[in-house]
Amino acid sequence: MVSRPDFTHDGTGTAPEAWSTDGRWDDRPALVLDGVRRVVVVAAHPDDESLGAGGLLATAHERGLEIDLVLLTAGELSHPRSPTHSRAQLAQRRLGEAKDALGAVAPGAAVTMLALGDGTVADSEAAVAARLVDLIGDGELTLLAAPWRHDGHPDHEAAGRAAATAARRTDAALVEYPVWWWHWGTPGDAPWAAIRRLQLSERARACKHLAIAAHTSQVESLSNEPGDEVLLHPGFLAHFHGSAEVYVVDAPSDTALEDLHRSDPDPWGVDDRWYESRKRDLTLAALPRPSYARGLEVGCSTGALAERLVERCLDLLAVDSSPAAVEAARRRLADHAHVRVDLVQVPDEWPPGAFDLVVVSEVAYFLSPRELRDLVERVETSLAPDGVVVLCHWRHRVEGWVPDARAVRGAFTADARLPVQATYRDRDVEIVVLARTDVLPRPTS
Repeated sequence: MVSRPDFTHDGTGTAPEAWSTDGRWDDRPALVLDGVRRVVVVAAHPDDESLGAGGLLATAHERGLEIDLVLLTAGELSHPRSPTHSRAQLAQRRLGEAKDALGAVAPGAAVTMLALGDGTVADSEAAVAARLVDLIGDGELTLLAAPWRHDGHPDHEAAGRAAATAARRTDAALVEYPVWWWHWGTPGDAPWAAIRRLQLSERARACKHLAIAAHTSQVESLSNEPGDEVLLHPGFLAHFHGSAEVYVVDAPSDTALEDLHRSDPDPWGVDDRWYESRKRDLTLAALPRPSYARGLEVGCSTGALAERLVERCLDLLAVDSSPAAVEAARRRLADHAHVRVDLVQVPDEWPPGAFDLVVVSEVAYFLSPRELRDLVERVETSLAPDGVVVLCHWRHRVEGWVPDARAVRGAFTADARLPVQATYRDRDVEIVVLARTDVLPRPTS
């Protein structure tokens, strides 16, 4: 894909016919909504959702699906030199237009307004992702539609990145809709392998037309005065009046933990805080045996707990999904010959062999609901018959992710294959010891 060129909304742009007549559309797969119960559409500005996903909203309404629209900004900078509308007036008008437009395609749908400043979405990207995670929850049956991460508009791309993070954390299916890319891009640069088409019914298509027309501040001039010109010209709007909508389907991503480890050599304060040192002591004290043949720590971060587990394991494997964390842990543990630190994307990747100790500490709530379920299966499958699992987690809510300590405990104990042998719980932390058999030491041992 080529880099985005400089473009303006009133420039010539790529003609709609250049797109519509390309023969590669003929074999693009359909966007299938089978199994979807909820549709969440993210828009950086009022009108993005009507242009890029108005047909999806109408189709979801036709099917009786639950629908949420999330508006990140009010689009108050659309006419920065308007002599007739202040920013506040533009914001109020555009939000009203968005409600009217939503009523045309999906009456009764829920609307969430985040009230970010127009042009500032990138500054709040993490917060947007967290709000989307809260809204979606377990997204196994949710379709999340957002502006394309390569659309060429900073707000659109930031909205797309935030949605991709939320999709990764919630298991929602992610689709991305281009808006400005139709204007500046060309068919030769299109990611054809990732493109899907949503065929629209006549009703959905008509409703989308009405929704686009409802954004009068964008499709009509505010006045005859300079600075109040039309923003979305008929030639540009023609890109969105076809019989199908186009979405890009690409893998979601979430770099938050890697970014955290890159920016801070001790992101959790494990080397300085008594709370962290005490928690490691509690974890070691919870281990029911004095030693283990082969231990596994899932999510080792910088290796502080692994450095203590070395005392109790004849062989220890510590894994993490963050390259920066793995680098730090390897430096910390370099003098311990019977410890290995590996980069592993748990649970989709998993080390071979059996373990008689698996420690899952402060990491499981950074997984999606599906990943948490898969982690439980991985641990149970690789656990030696007399093996022990130790869970250690912060008891309070972790903002921006779906699971918490209660959910982690529930996932590991749901089918009773690993009964709880011991529990420690205080105001902030919970430690749970699980095993198939009674592994606690006898008072006389």
